[in-house]
Amino acid sequence: MSVPQIKATQLSNAGPEAPVLIAGPSLGTSGTALWSSTAALLDGFTVIAWDLPGHGNSPAAAEGFSLPDLAEAVAGLVKAATAAGDISETQDLYYAGVSLGGAVGLQLGLDFPMLFTSLAILCSGAKIGDAEGWEARAETVRTQGTPAVLISSAQRWFAEGFIEREKGASAALLHSLQDADRFSYAFCCQALAGFDVRERLAEIAVPVLAVAGSEDVVTPAAFAELIAAGVPQGRAAVVPGAAHLVPAEQPAATAELLGSFFRPAN
Repeated sequence: MSVPQIKATQLSNAGPEAPVLIAGPSLGTSGTALWSSTAALLDGFTVIAWDLPGHGNSPAAAEGFSLPDLAEAVAGLVKAATAAGDISETQDLYYAGVSLGGAVGLQLGLDFPMLFTSLAILCSGAKIGDAEGWEARAETVRTQGTPAVLISSAQRWFAEGFIEREKGASAALLHSLQDADRFSYAFCCQALAGFDVRERLAEIAVPVLAVAGSEDVVTPAAFAELIAAGVPQGRAAVVPGAAHLVPAEQPAATAELLGSFFRPAN
């Protein structure tokens, strides 16, 4: 295993003194497709979205990686952007991630406790699914490609009526899944198979907001409540009318939640 290469895209720019939000993706999505609508509504924040290996703008992974490896990749991306002057050392830095991106957020809180002022963990958990299920999905996608999980993903991702109501947004997300590198997707599944930080939540020292979609069957509200209860400065919230991709399904509610959570620390 090794630290994978990842790339990021700036979705909004609020100026050189504005706080910076690093936005993490869900498995099968690009950061741009998932976060653009929320970024446009998150006034006063510069939003930078990173992509998983083999997704969006990030190159495909040549070998497997773990959640700590992904967290190290995100930390490296932030440190490189700071060294290049793209992020100022005086700017407050926040993190929000969805599903796998949320799991990376918890790992960042453990492994890089001084990097972010606070963390938002959306539609995620301290453990998601079981190892057998992830290994089975990895094998399916490795052999058949991401189109093999397109229908099941759409059923999990979106609350009822979203695809019909938001054709453009749902199409962009499903296309990002279809375009994802199958081997990198499988490596992501295997990383999730080995992820479980339920017994380490008390080690996360920064404030954490855990968010669930009211219709999410993958990581329901109980997952957010477990995180909030385990982190010393944790709190939970539920977004109505959303399933597993809250920033795309309910961008206004997501922007309001994140803005009100992050701003008191400014």
